[in-house]
Amino acid sequence: MTAALIAPVIPPTLPPAGRSSKPGTGRVLPLAAAPEQAPALAADVVYGLGRIDASGRIAEQAVSAALGWPAGARLTLSAGVGVVTARLDPHGLFTLPPRHCLTIPATLRHRCGLLAGDPVLLAARPAEDTLTAYSLAVVDQAIRAHLTFPAPGGES
Repeated sequence: MTAALIAPVIPPTLPPAGRSSKPGTGRVLPLAAAPEQAPALAADVVYGLGRIDASGRIAEQAVSAALGWPAGARLTLSAGVGVVTARLDPHGLFTLPPRHCLTIPATLRHRCGLLAGDPVLLAARPAEDTLTAYSLAVVDQAIRAHLTFPAPGGES
């Protein structure tokens, strides 16, 4: 059985509606407005999240490793409400343990209001040889002081 071939149907080439046949003379499509640029993360700070254990240790290896402090390095600890800062200090009273975790003594934890199980934001500044632990309550206050939260349903 031999069937007759059917010729293909090819539409004629016409320029699309609203466009001319000359290149570069078509209408310009509108572009969406560019969203605001998100601020860049500072290159001189390394952030991480940790949790204070029952002994006052905060183990977050990536942040501690960014400082390059050797095990046994001497540290000075200072504290404010919800904040503890460790500084590399050859005359410091505290030493960095071999596991590179920041250990906050109980008296200092109680003075600044940090409890076992509390999550903290860690910020390491290698150029200044400092490691700071911020309670999330302090972080929340800072965010609320500088940013507004979107309204429910995405309304502004």
